[in-house]
Amino acid sequence: MYTPSDSMGKVNLLLDLAAQRQRALGSNIANIDTPGYRRKDIEFGQYLGHMNSPLETELSIKLGPSAVIESIGATDIDAAYELAEMQKNSLIYTIATRRMSNIVTEMKTVINVGK
Repeated sequence: MYTPSDSMGKVNLLLDLAAQRQRALGSNIANIDTPGYRRKDIEFGQYLGHMNSPLETELSIKLGPSAVIESIGATDIDAAYELAEMQKNSLIYTIATRRMSNIVTEMKTVINVGK
């Protein structure tokens, strides 16, 4: 059964993950010339896999395993790749904020109809 609070929790998790990933990607760019620095990233897969929607399941399959990961052996960071990943992450964040806005609008509608 659909509940707005459950949906809000899922969107909240996605917003938190996107914010953490943005920090990791920003750290990669900030440390591009730091000797011995290893690239860090966050994958959404495992977190999204716990949600019960076909879209979320499909995303988890495409995005792969989760957690903060460090590239093994890769010490060179490609600025163009990091910026492209930041742009992708920004799109995910935008989608999540729009969804949260829709949830709030739905709740307002229910409250106003109940008056």
